[in-house]
Amino acid sequence: MSSQPTSNAPVLHVQGLGFGFPGHSLFQDWSADFPAGLSLIQGGDGTGKTSLLRLFAGETAPQAGSVTLLGMDAVRQPAEYRAQVFWRDPRAPWPDTLTPLTWVEQLPAHHPRWSGEAWRAHVAGFGLAMHLHKPMYQLSSGSQRKVLLAAALASGAVLTLLDEPLAALDKPSISYLLQALEAEARASRWPGRAVLVAHYDALGDLPWCARIAL
Repeated sequence: MSSQPTSNAPVLHVQGLGFGFPGHSLFQDWSADFPAGLSLIQGGDGTGKTSLLRLFAGETAPQAGSVTLLGMDAVRQPAEYRAQVFWRDPRAPWPDTLTPLTWVEQLPAHHPRWSGEAWRAHVAGFGLAMHLHKPMYQLSSGSQRKVLLAAALASGAVLTLLDEPLAALDKPSISYLLQALEAEARASRWPGRAVLVAHYDALGDLPWCARIAL
């Protein structure tokens, strides 16, 4: 079971991380702490942002070191760890028959702090209402991203991971997302929640609790 961190304790603790691919090392003895709030992982293409998020999600195991979320080890306690995380690779394909509504109906069972109120607000903010009954594969890349972002923000997950969240978004949706992230950073509704954003630039003046450059 998860527990709330003390005021000075990180939500996510990474110690001595090692990971890479044959002939290409991404991380060696890499350590970082991420507190509650909004954090940025900044780097260009090929710097390992997505690989790092997969490690943080418990989807990929580190080759060295440890990743712990409120004291739960991603390798030794995989089920407990992943139950506290919201992550879906935005580039992964969607099942043919899945609609935004049928997908979202499954999420409260996995995310106990799911907020239907927040989901509805983000659906309105992203202009998604007309798309909710369509199969996901029929939606544009931008609309698929908006569905994913709305669900991520509504999940209330202790660790929420967003990979290049501005990709494929139109200007009004970018403006809405930045406002939503700022509101999330300042909210006290979900104490102890860490939202990690991986992006190639600094995303303006958002109130980052931590900023990591790759």
